[in-house]
Amino acid sequence: MPAKSAAQQKAAGAALAAKRGETSPGQLKGASHEMYESMSEKQLEEFASTKRKGKPEHVSGTKH
Repeated sequence: MPAKSAAQQKAAGAALAAKRGETSPGQLKGASHEMYESMSEKQLEEFASTKRKGKPEHVSGTKH
């Protein structure tokens, strides 16, 4: 499943780096920490490899 926003893609990239041992999991906060805990490396790769072109920076979780 591709990332829906640039922020989601960036968070997945940070979580993926921690999964691979490139950064410390203790440095993760918020969404990236949750992704690290709940997603596999393969899932994180799919999110992180999403192209950012045309993606909004953030997507609201609820519609008003």
